[in-house]
Amino acid sequence: MGLSAVWRLTSRFNSFKRTRVVLQHLGMFKHTDAAEEVLMERKGCAGVITLNRPKFLNALSLNMVQRIYPQLKKWEQDPETFLIIIKGAGEKAFCAGGDIKAVSEAGKMKQKLSQDFFKAEYTVNNAIGSCQKPYVALIHGITMGGGVGLSVHGHFRVATEKTVFAMPETAIGLFPDVGGGYFLPRLQGKLGYFLALTGFRLKGRDVLKAGIATHFVDSDKLDMLEKDLLALKSPSKENIAAVLETYQIKSKIDQDASFTLEEHVDKINSCFSGSTVEQIVANLQQDGSSFALEQLKLISKMSPTSLKITLKQLTEGSSKTLQEVLIMEYRMSQVCMGGHDFHEGVRAVLIDKDQSPKWKPADLKEVTEEDVNSYFNSLGSDDLKL
Repeated sequence: MGLSAVWRLTSRFNSFKRTRVVLQHLGMFKHTDAAEEVLMERKGCAGVITLNRPKFLNALSLNMVQRIYPQLKKWEQDPETFLIIIKGAGEKAFCAGGDIKAVSEAGKMKQKLSQDFFKAEYTVNNAIGSCQKPYVALIHGITMGGGVGLSVHGHFRVATEKTVFAMPETAIGLFPDVGGGYFLPRLQGKLGYFLALTGFRLKGRDVLKAGIATHFVDSDKLDMLEKDLLALKSPSKENIAAVLETYQIKSKIDQDASFTLEEHVDKINSCFSGSTVEQIVANLQQDGSSFALEQLKLISKMSPTSLKITLKQLTEGSSKTLQEVLIMEYRMSQVCMGGHDFHEGVRAVLIDKDQSPKWKPADLKEVTEEDVNSYFNSLGSDDLKL
């Protein structure tokens, strides 16, 4: 896919068509110099990471995650660094995900990138989750897949009215990774299961109301917020929280708006409480409301295998640590690399762009428990080491 084609796709994001969202999250992006793709600077009391590929929605490359990890660990040990801030360059995205097309191509060729990318990415996710220094992610704009992994496991996640969150992986034969098995089942009720299986988008204050963001700030105040954070003298986590809280209180955009899904929360909790995907589908059919039928329509387009492994991922992950979840997800990723649906999903969405993936198996009832369990087996010496 040429750069001009990518730009035509990404510039149409305001239409919020689901297919375009998936394209942006999963697109193939050409690499620039690694040192320019991600900027890491010491400013004031903080270490600041800037994902610097604004024309490509700050999509993650292997080089980027390999550079972020050692710097993150260095700042964590540095007594003069009291805070870590991560943000995306430009106005469109914090980070729209990873270079999945390249990963798919490598997986089909049995090349090491299909291992290295997931290992490096999940290692950074774990480092963020265990970071001893306060970590503030400014999730302004599109925040999907890999972008969620760089933010949601940190102490503070600051959304704006332009934030768009989604985990649309079941649409391309994958699963909501980067620790999705940890944070999604810990959202209120069955909201995380709903988001994981349908790829539903949350926007603006809804990202805060769902519990994915910790704070909400008007986008035109982000620069001032960052300056105020950098000006703090030896700040504690509580000092940082106080600054964020001050900005949130002053925020007026959509201040009185209710949660978009509020009227559907009971339906979500009831329908998505099923212990199998088939039961969830039956619950939605029995409910019969326009909302339930819309979710059925979405689920029917997803990879049946992805739906089943995702449900097991969240169920298992609900009682695991983040580290245990990432080890589990690495195992899942490698089985996906050797399977059919991930590569078929990438073909349908990114290569031929016919939006008509031919899933194998094509029906939920054809995906056996044995098939699902095979995604969770130990890889022995090839397991992710954290």
